[in-house]
Amino acid sequence: MTEPVIEMRGVSKWYGAFRVLGDCSLSVQRGEVIVVCGPSGSGKSTLIKCVNALEPIQEGSIRVAGQEVNDPATNLPKLRARVGMVFQHFELFPHMSVIDNLCLGQVKVLGRSRDEARAKGASLLERVGLSAQAAKHPGQLSGGQQQRVAIARALAMDPVVMLFDEPTSALDPEMVSEVLDVMVELAEGGMTMLVVTHEMGFARKVAHRVIFMDEGEIVENTTKTAFFEGAQSPRAQQFLSKILSH
Repeated sequence: MTEPVIEMRGVSKWYGAFRVLGDCSLSVQRGEVIVVCGPSGSGKSTLIKCVNALEPIQEGSIRVAGQEVNDPATNLPKLRARVGMVFQHFELFPHMSVIDNLCLGQVKVLGRSRDEARAKGASLLERVGLSAQAAKHPGQLSGGQQQRVAIARALAMDPVVMLFDEPTSALDPEMVSEVLDVMVELAEGGMTMLVVTHEMGFARKVAHRVIFMDEGEIVENTTKTAFFEGAQSPRAQQFLSKILSH
């Protein structure tokens, strides 16, 4: 078997005396789509931010594409360029046009020419259905459009894996599907994805595995079928009964 794109072993993290992650281990193979779910405050977002060292860890190890994330010798900006990250709140540069948001990292980090970066950006905007918005500023777009721009910006860096941290939770309900449609297309195209979300329809459609977290620990790590049809832990059963009952 080839080396996992992400390999977490025994990862623990504290904020002062509060343990936010406890002995978390997880591997993500190339082309796998893994959904991370669980109650609020269970450590999901922290777990995903540890993957590219946006959050430092105190114990354990994390390897991404064969590189030790927490090794002081690791070039983190270079590593992060290979890990696409899509946040809850878009994180676009408001003073720059949409196309310039897509070009900045390509030029500064990957060393692409301005023309190369614009061509790549334009093709990705077309892919997410936003070619007509290239010259606009983020503030002129809806939340769903901004999130699709954020996805296109992450893809512009040719990542080996895409991380999504509750990408639809800040959106109006009508805009959720336009973002999920792009994510489904990415998943079906073979993109390796680690997705923190409460969108169980998305999980059912494209996830290969579901990780369920509670109180900073990975309680379940199983196939989506096993999770939805026979979650083992009482906490996961309770979680599912609440979110699937409406």
